[in-house]
Amino acid sequence: MNARFAAILVVMLAVLGGGALLVYQQRHAREPSNVGMLGQRLLKGLAAPDIAAIRIAEPKSIITLEHRGKDWVIDERGGFPADFDKVRAFVLEALELKVGQSEPIGAQDRARLHLLEPDKGDGAGTLVEFRAADGKPLARLLIGKKYFKQAPADPATAAADGRFVLRPADPGTVFVVSDPLAQASARSAAWIDKSGISAQKVKTLEVRLAAEAPWKIQRASANAAWTLVGAHAGEKVEVTKANAASYSLSLLELADVAPPGTSAQSAGFDKPTATIDATIFDGLSYEFTVGRLDGANYYLRFTRQGDSDNKKDAARLARERALEPYTLLVAKTELDDTLKKRSELLEKKN
Repeated sequence: MNARFAAILVVMLAVLGGGALLVYQQRHAREPSNVGMLGQRLLKGLAAPDIAAIRIAEPKSIITLEHRGKDWVIDERGGFPADFDKVRAFVLEALELKVGQSEPIGAQDRARLHLLEPDKGDGAGTLVEFRAADGKPLARLLIGKKYFKQAPADPATAAADGRFVLRPADPGTVFVVSDPLAQASARSAAWIDKSGISAQKVKTLEVRLAAEAPWKIQRASANAAWTLVGAHAGEKVEVTKANAASYSLSLLELADVAPPGTSAQSAGFDKPTATIDATIFDGLSYEFTVGRLDGANYYLRFTRQGDSDNKKDAARLARERALEPYTLLVAKTELDDTLKKRSELLEKKN
């Protein structure tokens, strides 16, 4: 090999090496900056058995879910039962959050993505804090705007592909997670156990509406026809409407529960929309007071007298007994069939 050929070979190797280096650098530049974190748990060290409470704070509301005995309850609603399945699912979601994409972020972008603390005004997000039995925080997560792979027509109602989140201990880094975290809400309605009252197999039903004539229907057995108490000549109750009026009370789901201290006046119980008395064939009796309409929901209170020997009813009756001290909210649609005027129950004359 002469000296000229050796020199040419050295130059070629240098060029090839430089090209390889350039290709490597370009490929490396296209890799996510957090390639070493991809797939790692976002809330490292958080374990389900250690979680005794979950505090969720939004700009205008706070809710605290507490583990008491075997149950989860809502502290701001006087210990009202939370839906265990919803709490369990949310905890599992939090534990399974994985790092997808992460980028450095400044204060201005944090506000744009709603990743400021809930008390910071415009640009505030939702702060979720998992606490131990002694009240100390185990993990904290700020949840911001929805993340979409493609821009939706209406971001407010569209199903998200993920969420922008931030760990308050590391305010300079924003993460994208693939879970939209829809359950992260400080609304009590999102967390309550909505199973409500079940006055099954109604025997008598009496409804007294404000500024309307009261009415009462009854039947001799669960399969007998309904009759209108005090019916005038030619009046006959329409069977389908009577069935609907009574059946509504057998599946009365809850929409929400009012905060402790809600006054009778603010709930409309001092001037009720209606009162409902129902007796059922196993000897139980229910009295409902329907307060004012608040948006799509009525305020509601109820009491139950008597008890049942049917062991199959034990869990349901215990649940109802636990609801009695609370001011409940029930969707208007749940009571529409029961709160009919007397004239609306009658068969139409040809």
